[in-house]
Formats: sequence, structure tokens, C-alpha cells
Amino acid sequence: MNAARDVADAGGIAALTIRTLAQELGVKPMSVYHYVANKDEIIDGIVDLVYSEIEMPTADGDWQAEMHRRATSARRVLRAHPWAIPLLQSRTSPGAATLAHHDAVIGSLRAGGFSVQMTAHAFALIDSYVFGFALSEDSLPINGPETVSEVAESMMLQYFAEAYPHLLELTTEHILKPGYDFGAEFEFGLDLILDGLATAIAAD
Repeated sequence: MNAARDVADAGGIAALTIRTLAQELGVKPMSVYHYVANKDEIIDGIVDLVYSEIEMPTADGDWQAEMHRRATSARRVLRAHPWAIPLLQSRTSPGAATLAHHDAVIGSLRAGGFSVQMTAHAFALIDSYVFGFALSEDSLPINGPETVSEVAESMMLQYFAEAYPHLLELTTEHILKPGYDFGAEFEFGLDLILDGLATAIAAD
């Protein structure tokens, strides 16, 4: 499955076919069918491989610290494998790593004092944020602080930013400041969500 993941990393999930996998392995396409039945089975396998790279939370640690560590790890892994973002929750035949990961998240939240219902709320909220942020980060034309100025200034010229005063203010007073990195917004949002969940379970 490592070879299939490498093909997807290089060209996206659309580039992954039995033929391209065979080329990566240096074998004939028919040889691949000795190990997998079809492309769906390959995708299930590499999605499970991605889950295996994400750090799992533990049930004996502070739940906020554990969720923070797991979310930060997930974002880092998804930056390395952006093709996986829309696939992580779409598979109907999850592998062992996927199931173990989900069980660990649930176990950490339950050990942290979450009811079953609140665990479901928290899991959905955290993953919606992590996966949504990863998708935004992958889609933006800005790739790190070094590209901010060029992209932002060209967009301002293209859309005549003087006609949009609030956009102009945010761009000039925040985005164009030295060292701005969209990825830094991740920590702010994650901490806000985890603090909100702590307040919610205290009142539950």
C-alpha cells in the first residue's frame, strides 16, 4: 500500500490506477490483481494507511491535551496527503487502523467526562474543523508566508479592493503583515473549540 500512497501523493487520487500502481511497483498490471481485487480496495488500504500516521489520543491523559495533539497531527498528515481529505470519512470498509483511531478518540473523550451524546457532538465538531481547515489550507492560492504578499496584492488590483473597504482593511492590516501564515489560524480555532467543549461538559 505504500506504493499506492506514493502514487496518490505525487499525482492525486485520480492518478492512482492499477496501471500506475503497477508501474510504481515495476510489475505488470495483472500482477497487482494477485493482491487486490480492484481500485476501491486499494483506496480503502491507503486511507487506512493515512489513519495509521495520525497520532492517537490516549484515555489516561488530559482530554484537551490529547485532542489537541491528535488534531495537530491530523492536520500535519493531511498536508502531506491532501488527496485523502475528502476520503477519510467516505469509506464503507474501514481498516484496522481507522477503527482503532476512532475508538481511541471516543475512549479519550469518554474518559474525559463526556457523555455518549456529548462525545458524538465533540467528535463531529472537532473533525469538521480539522478536515475543513485542511481542505481550506490545501485550496488556498497562498502557500506559506512567502507567497502572501504577491497573491494578496495581485488580488487587490484585480478586484479593485478600494471598493471593498473591509476586505482592504483586513488585507493591509493583517494578511500583509510580515510573517502572516494562514496555517497559524488553526491553533486559535482549535483552542476555541476545545475550551467551548470544556465549558459544555461542565454544564452537561
